[in-house]
Amino acid sequence: MDERIISTDEQFADDWQYSLRPRRLYEYIGQDKVKKNLSVFVKAALNRREALDHVLLYGPPGLGKTTLAAIIANELGVNFRQTSGPAIERAGDLASILTNLNERDVLFIDEIHRLSRQIEEILYSAMEDFALDIIIGKGPKARSIRLDISPFTLIGATTKAGALSPPLRDRFGVISRLEYYSTEALVEIITRAAQILKIPIEPVGAKEIARRSRGTPRIANRLLKRVRDFAQVEGSKVITDDIADRALSALEVDRAGLDHTDRRLLEAMIKKFNGRPVGLDTLAAAISETRETIEDIYEPYLLQLGFIMRTPRGRVVTEAGYNHMGIAYPKLNDNPLPTLFDFEND
Repeated sequence: MDERIISTDEQFADDWQYSLRPRRLYEYIGQDKVKKNLSVFVKAALNRREALDHVLLYGPPGLGKTTLAAIIANELGVNFRQTSGPAIERAGDLASILTNLNERDVLFIDEIHRLSRQIEEILYSAMEDFALDIIIGKGPKARSIRLDISPFTLIGATTKAGALSPPLRDRFGVISRLEYYSTEALVEIITRAAQILKIPIEPVGAKEIARRSRGTPRIANRLLKRVRDFAQVEGSKVITDDIADRALSALEVDRAGLDHTDRRLLEAMIKKFNGRPVGLDTLAAAISETRETIEDIYEPYLLQLGFIMRTPRGRVVTEAGYNHMGIAYPKLNDNPLPTLFDFEND
């Protein structure tokens, strides 16, 4: 699948966004409830001179979990060590990371749900007792040794909290969910990013970008950079609502934040299947995409907007989806009789 400009997944071209990341909680925009609670927990840990309880951050990609983890380390005044679940392949990898942590340091594991079961079991004692149980050797000569490690804070990030095993999830003292951002919060983020990048931007221009950013700061910053290019080449070097609309229309990002792939999915459901419920496998074949791509990438945002819904008989486009596509919503008595597609397993 080609990289889409409105994809929530991190892309190679997003490296420049690291310079836009806030460093302190007061600079972090949005997620007010999460920020308020974390501020209390951090201050309490500093007062006690203890390591902060382990923190689990979960929610859709692109909402700032990695940024928030780095901010926690900055607020605590400790070192920040970052890795990911797939990168820790052997017990020795984890042991090397943990034994090199100083007291109260923060270890951030992205995609923590992708840790292997063997690594998880070693992590249990590290999180609870700040010790590592390592087996040396094989067969009859194998022996277990216990290594003490410095008290530390583990911050795990995941887009699939349900994929974490219950024993691992229960060892986190702080569990916080990050929600999609409102248009107002995204306007603040875009305005702040424009100031850092020294791009003149009008409030209406920032709002036009924000409303098409799918509630995600990562996408908002990506769109800002592309709109800047249009403003410099085809505009007056100032991002207005008009230049933002022209730029995003050229990028095929409509006013709801849908791109051509999203609209192709809706169009297939409406025209190829006459608006009838359609199973996921049939839909995947109809638009030449995999089942997993539709379920994990395209479908969540369309469900969030209320443009499609899941039924026992399959996916169906709602009236709001028809209206967005500019197609008349069929009346109940205009619907054709059910066919095989209607009864395909969801």
